[in-house]
Amino acid sequence: MAQIKPLFAVPIGEAFMPDAEKLNAELKALILEREREPERWRNPYQSNQVAADTFESDFTFFSWPEPCVRTLRDFCWSHLAHLVAQLNGYTPAEMDQIVIQSHTWFHVTRHGGYFGNHNHAMASWSGVYCVSTGESDPAYPMSGVLRMLNPMMLANMFVDPGNFRIRQPYGMAAHHVHFRPGQLILFPSWLIHEVLPFYGSGERITIAFNCWFKRASELRPEEIER
Repeated sequence: MAQIKPLFAVPIGEAFMPDAEKLNAELKALILEREREPERWRNPYQSNQVAADTFESDFTFFSWPEPCVRTLRDFCWSHLAHLVAQLNGYTPAEMDQIVIQSHTWFHVTRHGGYFGNHNHAMASWSGVYCVSTGESDPAYPMSGVLRMLNPMMLANMFVDPGNFRIRQPYGMAAHHVHFRPGQLILFPSWLIHEVLPFYGSGERITIAFNCWFKRASELRPEEIER
């Protein structure tokens, strides 16, 4: 019998913040407060297709001093560092010499908001943390879903009964994340993804980040976090 090997797999990380309700309430209050000052906090350099009902902040979120932001940053960086170490085979001593650098921002999405398909250049890993899902209309089961597109672009050049129902991780279908509050998703920055339109009430709030890594010996003085 032929042996099946899962070549060319895409690693996706997932983690859940324990007891996230209190932290998410603090994050939500802070984010909605900052959203009310768009002249100060809105991203002035949006380079993607962002719906009018989606607010995107500037890229400084994890530099904010508030305790709830620091707690979330530590949680995200801890899981990202573990993922990087596992996939690259780094020892703890090697990881101690690797520094995470990042852009971090928040999205507030209301009824009708979405984010067009894209990836993130000049980064190796990206992530999304869910603060609030909002209240989706049950008539739209894909409301606000994070969709990751299958990178095997040639896989559907010929479809017949031999591959029409092939199962994951070998199939051609996209991967859909139906977020829950406190959920963190990590993925390679090159992976094309999008957020489908959110239909419902309240706010869908997420924290997103792009990361690149340097060895501590390579850092310039202005890059050292104080």
